[in-house]
Order: sequence, then C-alpha cells, then structure tokens
Amino acid sequence: MTMELRIENLSKQYPNGTKALQSVSLSIPLGMFGLLGPNGAGKSTLMRTLATLQEADSGHATLGDIDVLHQKDAVRRVLGYLPQEFGLYPKVPAEDLLTQFATLKGITNTKERRAVVQALLQQTNLYEHRRKALGGFSGGMKQRFGIAQALLGNPRLIIVDEPTAGLDPEERVRFHNLLSAIGQNIIVILSTHIVSDVSDLCRAMAIIHEGRVLVTGNPTQLVAELAGRVWTKSIAHSELASYRERFQVISMRLFAGQTLVHLLSEQQPEAGFEPASPDLEDLYFATIRGFIHRPAAGAVN
Repeated sequence: MTMELRIENLSKQYPNGTKALQSVSLSIPLGMFGLLGPNGAGKSTLMRTLATLQEADSGHATLGDIDVLHQKDAVRRVLGYLPQEFGLYPKVPAEDLLTQFATLKGITNTKERRAVVQALLQQTNLYEHRRKALGGFSGGMKQRFGIAQALLGNPRLIIVDEPTAGLDPEERVRFHNLLSAIGQNIIVILSTHIVSDVSDLCRAMAIIHEGRVLVTGNPTQLVAELAGRVWTKSIAHSELASYRERFQVISMRLFAGQTLVHLLSEQQPEAGFEPASPDLEDLYFATIRGFIHRPAAGAVN
C-alpha cells in the first residue's frame, strides 16, 4: 500500500481563544508537499501536532496504519523533524553531535552508526566540516545539519518548518537541492511562508490561513486556472489606496521607482492594464485576501 498521511478535521484552540486549526483536512502523498501560509496561519501548530509535540482538541491523523495522535512512539520511530528553531551545542563538532543523535535514535552498533553518520554528512555536503564546532557553522550549514539529524533512522515522514527563512540565495538553492533529493520515496512536508520554496520544489500543496485550509492541489494546475484573470499596471504610489477600493488588488511591488500592481479581474479593469502571466505568488495573495473562493478538498493527487 502506498504510504499516505491523512489528516481529518484537525482542530486546535489555545487558552487565549486563538483558533490555530479549524477542521483541517489534508491527504498528503509521497514526495514533497508544500504547506504555504503567512506567519500565524497555523502551520507550526499543525507541524508540532503531527510531530507529536502537542495535542489536538479534535480530529484524526494517520500515517499508513499508524494513528498519529495516539501512537506517538510509533510515529517518532518513523519521523524526521526539523523545527523552525532548534538549538545546537556550539562547542561540539558536527560529527560528534550527529553520532550522539544517532545513538538516541537507536543505532547502537558502533560500526553501523559510524557509517550512517559519515554517509549523512556526505549527503548534506558537510563531511569536510565534520570536525568543525557547530558554533562556527553558517545558517545554511546549520539547516543542512538539521536535515542530517532528521534523516537518521530512515524516516518515512520528514517535517521541515520554515527551513529557508534567513538563508542567503546560494544557501537556499543548496538547501532546495538537498530537499529535492530526499523527497523522492518518503513524505516530506515543507511548511513555509516563502512562495518560491513551494513553486521550486513541490508538486502538491495547500494554502492555509487563519487555521483553515483554503486551497489544495498541484501548484502548476492551480496557477493555470488564473490565466487571463491577472492584470498589471505601473501606478503612482499615491494612487494605490484608490485602486484597492475599486479593484481586487492581489499585490504591489516597487519596480524602478514605480508601484507595480497586480489585480484579479475577469476582464481588463481599465485602460492601461496589461495581462500578466500568473504565478504562484498571485495565487497565494489572491487566496489569502479572500478573492478566490475554492473548496479545499482533502485529497491531493
């Protein structure tokens, strides 16, 4: 049976009244799955729940034949997790700490453990830095070390939460390549607010906002549905408020000193607007601004 992570009507409300998850349902297949949403959308709450680090109020989740919410030890045996923030011992060499993690993961045979650690350091392009103290690692190197520890024990599910935030462009590309390589035969959930992470890596995705899943599907197919509906024009910044009142403004950005706006419209909004080739950023902003109303089916094919 093909491995699949199924999430059904998962809800979580914090004591302060915040509804972090509201009946979230998703079906996540093998490969890279992008969970895209702004900060505070509920992404980290969902990731921590799936990683058995906090409880849901209601709902169900299964990974194959494992009940994620009730068989926590079974989940942890097949889980690799890279949280948004994680601490490392700054004075410990990378190889030594990864060896310790491998021991905690249950790899007790010394020869096997050494081979696994060295292979993972090679895979994450850290082998030449294996004797370097982790305190001297760059942000990207620390993230790659985080992936190395997440890969210990041949996991069937890997969760990475905001992994490229703060990385420079070169490190982001390197990290993308690493994620792409590992996301072939296992489930990898990439939780991020960075649109390009999902467009570069994922063939399946969901957009989450205010604790609700708004859209699921294949990014390319979802963007294609916006063809002919996105328009662009360069305007003076002082005109922006007026355009927001009159049109569905998806996004704006500064370009050569001018404000470039993208609108969602079934026809040319007014003279001067030109059709724009839609991209995932257009879909993302149009969705979270409430301009696209699409039933978010749980199944992702």
